[in-house]
Amino acid sequence: MAKWTPKHEAPEPLEGPVVATITGGTILWFALFVVQVPFYGWFADRGLDWWVWTCLAGGGLGLLGIWYVRKRDAAIRRAEAASHGSG
Repeated sequence: MAKWTPKHEAPEPLEGPVVATITGGTILWFALFVVQVPFYGWFADRGLDWWVWTCLAGGGLGLLGIWYVRKRDAAIRRAEAASHGSG
């Protein structure tokens, strides 16, 4: 099998309101969890109780994501401040 080589450069990653995006998604996951909890019996009777736990896991992972992107943004700001201060 031949090795695949890209024909062009990869585009630059999009930067935007990353913290707000991750926070919004996390809130959405927790909201979906809260909405589904009263119907847990209905989900369990149909073998779909994993939907409820998926929403909880999404919210929990979202909390980790918020922590990560806040640290990342702080590191980017520190690097920019250091480069402007030394230049």
